Amino acid sequence: MAAPADAFSACPPAPPGPTDEIRPPTTPPRRARRPAPPAPPSIAVIGAGPRGAGFLERLAANASELYGDLPLEVHLIDPHPPGPGRIWRADQSPLLWMNSMAEDVTMFTDDTVRQEGPVRPGPTLAEWAGVDGRTFSARTSQGSYLRWFYERAVAALPPSVTVHEHRATALRVTGPRDGPQRISLAGGSRPLTADLVLLTLGHLDAEPDAEQRALADFADRHGLLHLPPDFTADSDLDRIPAGEPVIVRGLGLAFIDLMVLLTEGRGGRYENGEYLPSGREPVLYAGSRRGVPYRTKIGYDLGGEPPPLPRHFGPEQTAELLRRGPLDFRRDIWPLIDKELGHAHYHRLFHAHPERTSGGGWAAFDERYTAVEPGSPRLRELIAGAVPDPADRLDLLGLDRPLAGRSFASHEAVQDTLRAHVEADLIRAHDPARSPDLAVFIGLLSVYGQLVRLGDVGNWWHGYFSYLASGPPGPRLRQLLALSRAGVVRFLGPDTAVGTDERRGVFHAAGAGVSGPPVTARTLVEARLPEPSLARSASPLLRALHEGGAAGTPTGLLAVDPADGRILDRTGASHPRRFALGPHTDGRNSGAFTRPRTGGAAFGQNDATARAALTLLRELSARAHPSA
Repeated sequence: MAAPADAFSACPPAPPGPTDEIRPPTTPPRRARRPAPPAPPSIAVIGAGPRGAGFLERLAANASELYGDLPLEVHLIDPHPPGPGRIWRADQSPLLWMNSMAEDVTMFTDDTVRQEGPVRPGPTLAEWAGVDGRTFSARTSQGSYLRWFYERAVAALPPSVTVHEHRATALRVTGPRDGPQRISLAGGSRPLTADLVLLTLGHLDAEPDAEQRALADFADRHGLLHLPPDFTADSDLDRIPAGEPVIVRGLGLAFIDLMVLLTEGRGGRYENGEYLPSGREPVLYAGSRRGVPYRTKIGYDLGGEPPPLPRHFGPEQTAELLRRGPLDFRRDIWPLIDKELGHAHYHRLFHAHPERTSGGGWAAFDERYTAVEPGSPRLRELIAGAVPDPADRLDLLGLDRPLAGRSFASHEAVQDTLRAHVEADLIRAHDPARSPDLAVFIGLLSVYGQLVRLGDVGNWWHGYFSYLASGPPGPRLRQLLALSRAGVVRFLGPDTAVGTDERRGVFHAAGAGVSGPPVTARTLVEARLPEPSLARSASPLLRALHEGGAAGTPTGLLAVDPADGRILDRTGASHPRRFALGPHTDGRNSGAFTRPRTGGAAFGQNDATARAALTLLRELSARAHPSA
């Protein structure tokens, strides 16, 4: 057994012998210290969810071409697990589903993606998990897929790249435009220094706006419960009492999650299409601007020839819009969207259902359709002449407000109308005779791929897209019908207005055109995500960047250069060392995940940012090692 390092030094020296000469100790000559080798270049990725993991995959795919085998340090900063991040983490209810089928979810590029880097194919969620592609998987299953994807992306990095995980929250980024950036972390952790910083923060919380503050203050004064906009899985739903009325504002995906957690999550169950309550449920009075739930997912395959897209709103038209300068969405962009989606709709109608058209075949119609200016009244005349049944004509604005102008004699009339609407939506979504709907869905994805190049086009479009293309699975709407029949869910109607009654100390709500008194309740839930806002963001990092000069858009998004994701300042100049990707930027995309073989605009953005980062890091490495 080896002796401890200090074992011999503990022994006293032997006294000098008769022939030993006692000499004064000598000082060894000092050696000149060699300068420490320069630290390798580094990048800090703030946000370890799907977007951060997707960036790492593109970093690995492009590294051999643009960076070689040079050393690189990657700092991944997030208080949540890398890969799934906050939204897809394992510690949430297994009752919560994705709203996409497993075959429609991939984290891998294919040859339809517009990118300079190499394609690195991989399995969809369905292929990876070995499940039926038409399954709506639990979010926890998606979290496992994302964790595997993240680990695979890290393993694909060159051996010279080291990844450091930091389970912390980034509070602030400082540093000169032409020098290293300093990242301050919560919890007293030592600040990190990195040459580049990338923000992949995902969806963010926001501080309450004036209306939410007033509602919260009212609730505090009267002993009520008010749950502001939030991620439903993170809301404290245990505070909602059983058996009492609850006003819910919002009928999108956050409402569906709320519905599930307050029914099945409290012990209720479904048998033969009926809901059997546990007795612990509240009564949900739900309304929204449209007054109807998001349209359900389409339940059939397209088959046959897909619409050739883009056709009327592609790179050429987008480039022209960018040259034109300041844009008005309704005047400049919407006519192009309307014509593009109409092209997808009528292409499918003529090819799959020609018996419902007249006046010649597709080629003749397409020639006339192409010749008409977007937004022209002549377009409607052309369509009316070629498509006899108005039910076969595409009315995009009519789809947005299906209950516009309706009046209801009673609250029960609202329930009957809404149940009929949901039933009709479910039937249509599973009827291949309505396959132009699926062609329009494909067109929506194509349109969004162009819009990301234009920056912030306003929240209306994002909400409209979500309503048409990002609705709940069919089984969820069938559950909603069962809950409505059981009296657990009551619909309020369109243009739902929420208010307060100081004298009675309650919230109240009513839909437009609905006869009868408003609903009152001691609980109000805002079933929606917080609106993006740099000024009110709950992220101190984003607020500090904004206060330090980072540009924001009119709807509260972080402005970035569409070419490579660099953060813009208020003069329009891009920061050479700070990048951002994801829904908190004006480069946000159509959904959380990409469908295979649909172009994947998010993949293209990840690739462009990874290539820009590697190019700059290579330059920094060359400066630090001029002889390398």
